[in-house]
Amino acid sequence: MKKHNLLSFILLGSLLSNCGDTKNRENNLFNFDSSKISAQYQPQQSLDLSILNPKSKAVDSIVYYINDAKVKTVKGLEKLSFDLKDQKLGYQNIKALVYFEGENAETTTRIEVVSNIQPKLLKYTILNTYPHDVNAFTEGLEFYKDTLYESTGQKGNSYFRKFDYKTGKVFKQVDLDPKYFGEGITIINGKIFQLSWQEKTGFIYDAKTLKLEKTFTYDKEIEGWGMTNDGKYIYQSDGTEKIWKMDPETQKMIDYINVYSGSSKIKAVNELELIDGKFYANIWQKDAIAIIDPANGAVEGIIDLSKLRKELKSPTAEVLNGIAYNPKTKSIFVAGKNWDKMFEIKVSE
Repeated sequence: MKKHNLLSFILLGSLLSNCGDTKNRENNLFNFDSSKISAQYQPQQSLDLSILNPKSKAVDSIVYYINDAKVKTVKGLEKLSFDLKDQKLGYQNIKALVYFEGENAETTTRIEVVSNIQPKLLKYTILNTYPHDVNAFTEGLEFYKDTLYESTGQKGNSYFRKFDYKTGKVFKQVDLDPKYFGEGITIINGKIFQLSWQEKTGFIYDAKTLKLEKTFTYDKEIEGWGMTNDGKYIYQSDGTEKIWKMDPETQKMIDYINVYSGSSKIKAVNELELIDGKFYANIWQKDAIAIIDPANGAVEGIIDLSKLRKELKSPTAEVLNGIAYNPKTKSIFVAGKNWDKMFEIKVSE
């Protein structure tokens, strides 16, 4: 996995200029009134838009768009107030198409919608400690029918396997071709899905036999990182602030959310697990888990697991990575790359 230099768990998103792009006649004839537009907004706020007309052209109407979706048509230079509650967190591209004197011109700007939620710092209790293969460069963990599955990375040493988490005994292992760097896994509809990192290739196996049934190519120009599912859709991270929603039948990406903690964009979202309707996510190079609302990408809680490093004996142990929820025990299993131990924990406020 590519190692990003994250100095803190929270990364501030860059504040973009509100000036429109220079194209057509926009800077000569019409522009958004930037004095009325902020760089960042929260979902409960409204965006007030108005157009400057310094050359006093006779304006017939204005069509407003947000992210290429038509919002409203107004007469003349009428102002528009737009409620942001249904917009995704992240950058919003705003466009006004101005019709005047038998012609038209457009002007654009951009804003950022950020979270209005202050994440809670959650506590955890170690319930049990289990052996973990110190040679496993863990990328994903998931329970399926009471059995724990693990996927690993590194070219030439990537695989997934099912094993007895209490003893470490491996029941069966499937190795990837050495040209692939293995990433996360998830199991849905009797199929095991596995990602590769930069090779843009995914794998689908029969969950009973572990035989490879199909490979597929990502339909977006993204990397493969973590995976989870809700029984209907797969959710996949790509090392940015995005979590993608995939149709497992077609392997097509149909939507995404951007992850924000307050006004800060959280990049390098990694391993994922869906627990009680919330995403639990590792953040690359941070020994912490972010709890994310799948509806909008807002981080609601943070679990600081940095003290688990002190429980390890392995000198090669790297970052925390791997989250598996056991519905039978209602507990969470966490591990890390080249960790000699795996921990079963319970989370509380």
